Parts: sequence; C-alpha cells; structure tokens
Amino acid sequence: MSISGAIGILSTRPRHAVGTDGRMVLTDHLRELRARIMRSVLVVVVVFGISLFFYDQLLELVRRPYDQAVAALGQEVPTDLVISGVTSPLMLQLKLCGVAAVILSSPYWLLQIWGFVVPGMRSGEKRWTRVFAAVAGPLFLGGVALGYYVLPKGIEVLIGFTPVDVTNLVDFGEFFSFLTRMLLVFGIAMEIPLFVVMLNLAGVVSGKAIGRHRPWIVIGTFVFAAVATPSTDPFSMLMLAFPMLGLFIVAEIVSRLLDRRRGRAQDPAWADDEVSPIHD
Repeated sequence: MSISGAIGILSTRPRHAVGTDGRMVLTDHLRELRARIMRSVLVVVVVFGISLFFYDQLLELVRRPYDQAVAALGQEVPTDLVISGVTSPLMLQLKLCGVAAVILSSPYWLLQIWGFVVPGMRSGEKRWTRVFAAVAGPLFLGGVALGYYVLPKGIEVLIGFTPVDVTNLVDFGEFFSFLTRMLLVFGIAMEIPLFVVMLNLAGVVSGKAIGRHRPWIVIGTFVFAAVATPSTDPFSMLMLAFPMLGLFIVAEIVSRLLDRRRGRAQDPAWADDEVSPIHD
C-alpha cells in the first residue's frame, strides 16, 4: 500500500448507508467494521514503526520499575534481569514496540470503536457518544500511567519472597509479560465506568439502579482489583480500586442526570420547570 493510499484510508470517513427507517443493512455494517479495523491496524503499524526508532528509550522505561524495586530492596535479595535464547532479544524488541504501539494508538482505535457504535444510537445520544469517545482514550492512558506508577511496589513485594542466600534471576520476557498484564488491567479497568454510562444511554441500566446496587459495586470493585492485579500486594489493589470507585460515582451521577434529562423530555410537566439545573 502506498503512502498516499494509507493517508486516503485515514482521511476518508466511513459512509453509512442508512435507510429511510434509520437502520443500516448487515452488509453495510460489515463494510464499516472492516474499514474501521483497517484504519486502526494501519495506525498501530505506523506507531509500531516509529517505536522501533525509540527502542532504547522504551527499554529503559520498562526497566525502570524493576530498578526502583531493586533499589528499595537494597542488598537483601540478590537479583538481576536475564535474557536466554538466541531469538529472545529480537522477540523482546518486537513485543515491546508492539505493546507501545497499541497503548500509544489507543485514543484512535477507541475512537473507531465508539464511532462504530454511534449509528446504532438515537440522534440525541450521538452527541454524548462523541464526548465519551474523547474521554475513552485519556482514561485508558491514565489507567496505564497509574499501573506503571504502582508497578515498582508490586515487583518489590514479589521479589521479596525470594529465600535467603538465593539469587533471583528474572527472565526479561516473563517480566515484560507481567508488566504488560499489569498496565492493560489498569487501562481497561478505567474504561468500565464509562461502559456503565453507555449502558445507561442504551436504556439497559438506570442511575437509580446503580445507586441501589452501590454496596455490591464497592465489594465487586475490590474483588475485581484483588483478582485482576498480577501482584499480590494490597497497595496495587487499592490503587486500582479507589480510582475505579471514584469513576463509578461519576458514572452514577452522569446516569442520574441523563435519566432526569430523558424524563423531562418525555414529560410535558417538566417544560415549565425553570429551577432544573439541566437545560436542553
């Protein structure tokens, strides 16, 4: 594919063949899905190529949590990162640049996901979907950054279980897989409250229902944080659970406001209510 063709794919917006009833046929949905997947893959490949030029910086960024954990342990536990195998260095470089490409391009492919959902929503909901599309990427990157922040403490706790007079040789491939899972768990977890708001827009769940189940949401959030975090330390669990709970509270507030807005639009009695904080 030429560069001009690639730019054309990125710049061309998908055309929705919407019928008179406001619906798209299955083949048009599949064409749109294929176009958005191609755009997302192309962006990931471009960012992957750019990441190859910054491999040394990315490698240093990946090593930093381990180095901070080792510095916190001091001389108590002798440990070192090792790479074994002839092809391991090449595979590590490809994996590292691939993960970096997926994370850095997340605002774009998340935007494509939301864009694919938009045609299935009513016109009044599409405006909110555009707002959520702009929020989804920063939320994911914020979750990844939070996971990276708590990672050294988790590594310190895990390496701290090494028996006395035993050298802990940490395989770099295993360490990188652990780091990737940790970052992706934090990134995806930050999207869950946003998904709750989308369910509210779709009419699946109401703000009052979220409020009634708030105690179970709190318990479920802590259970999810305990199970999802690869490390076993409570610090990582709490650092995942508390931001999620905060986002769930925001999701409940937004859902209640949306419910009130829809109720006002459907009930003529709301038309003369001038003290309502929400206006069309």
